[in-house]
Amino acid sequence: MALSEQLQAINQTAEALSSCERRRLFYLCEILDTDNSEACTKEMLKSKVLYHERGNLFLTELMLQLRRFDILRKVYQTSRDEVEKTLKHNQVLPRFRVLMANINDDMANEDLNNVKFLFSSTLSREQMEKAKSFLDVIIELEKLDIVSPERVDCIEECLRNIGRVDLAKKVTAYKMSAVTAEGHLSQQQRHTAHCPVPTPSSSLQQTRQAQPLHVATENIPLPVDREQNCQSQLDCYKFNTNPRGVCVIIDCVGNDGDMLEHTFKNLHFNVVLYKWLSVNETISALKGILRQRENLEGDGFVCCIISRGTANNLLGTDSYAGLHLDIVRRLFTADACPMLAGKPKLFFIQRYNVPELPPRARTEPRDEDLETDGCDARSRCDIIPTDADVFWSHCWTDGRQLEQGHHRSIYLKALTDALRKDQTRKTHLVDVHTKVNGAIFEHNKRNPGAHYNIDLKHTLRKNLYLQ
Repeated sequence: MALSEQLQAINQTAEALSSCERRRLFYLCEILDTDNSEACTKEMLKSKVLYHERGNLFLTELMLQLRRFDILRKVYQTSRDEVEKTLKHNQVLPRFRVLMANINDDMANEDLNNVKFLFSSTLSREQMEKAKSFLDVIIELEKLDIVSPERVDCIEECLRNIGRVDLAKKVTAYKMSAVTAEGHLSQQQRHTAHCPVPTPSSSLQQTRQAQPLHVATENIPLPVDREQNCQSQLDCYKFNTNPRGVCVIIDCVGNDGDMLEHTFKNLHFNVVLYKWLSVNETISALKGILRQRENLEGDGFVCCIISRGTANNLLGTDSYAGLHLDIVRRLFTADACPMLAGKPKLFFIQRYNVPELPPRARTEPRDEDLETDGCDARSRCDIIPTDADVFWSHCWTDGRQLEQGHHRSIYLKALTDALRKDQTRKTHLVDVHTKVNGAIFEHNKRNPGAHYNIDLKHTLRKNLYLQ
């Protein structure tokens, strides 16, 4: 299945799943306690498939585990029998996750209540009240590092104590297969602290009369929320080369380019500043940056443009022809420049609105505008969507503000202030932009006649920290 077909299948899959199914899907994908909305499900699956050698098999096994055989047939044009046959010796999903999910399906409400009782002194009342399934209990125990793929003794004994020996045997079989696969118990398994579970003398009722489960907590780490949202599980972009990459600044107004140059130099970028360029000169300058291989060997790329313009076109120093913003973006996609594939590409654009151009004066994207040189590293381009890894921050205000003496962009001033303040500590780029949004909001409230509009769009697949 081609990448475009996989992405389409992912969208159809996410739209067909219920909230409970999406929660189970996130667990199978090794993501705990996160936003399982439809939109986040799509982004998470896309990120998983992009880095999976067998992305299609990964998706079909997920549907098999969710028992959504209708999706297998309609979306993936395969059947349950065909997928099971393929997976017989090629299982993709983590065996531990599959096991816990299967045990969850075999649990009756009474079994779940008994499990919650046995762990009542290990988990808080709030955690117990939120636990609506066996998987919810497992997730909380995983956060406490009591349960993991290597630590299942606690679950095995718990299942025996509630009288579900059949499920306990599945856990035992999992342990034995792990030992066989490794040839011996890992050091971590040999020295894992045993989690005590009360043993009933004759019946579960007697267990309830006994002391609840007690686990020493002094050595148990506090819960760590490792997945705050659908992006966080993707880890962080590598962003520590020196220089970090090239920052090209095109200042066709002449007011704030120097300020941006100083800021990004302090962030360890190789900065190239151009002033007073026409549309054609702007295209030539951007293409010139791409032709120099050393500009593309860092961990990221930044482009700042300050220009008069209309809704979708930048004018540069021209007054008769515009550069469509889509041309700027497309110059740096993975298809156009594979050496930037997988690396964050940050765009900060300040546009000063002028009246719309006559139709004939607008320029459309041309193939010759998008030709690039020096980009020959195609190792990752084929598995990364064309528009991935882009952070697009676009601000616009009335061009008449430039008529004021010594005008400075409120947006660019807020951006540079936020970046300078956060150079001494690890700060997420989105958090930086939140501060910019706050500054713009406060300015607009105080100056209704000099309104700034700001639009942030990004397709970052990982967290990006500037430090």
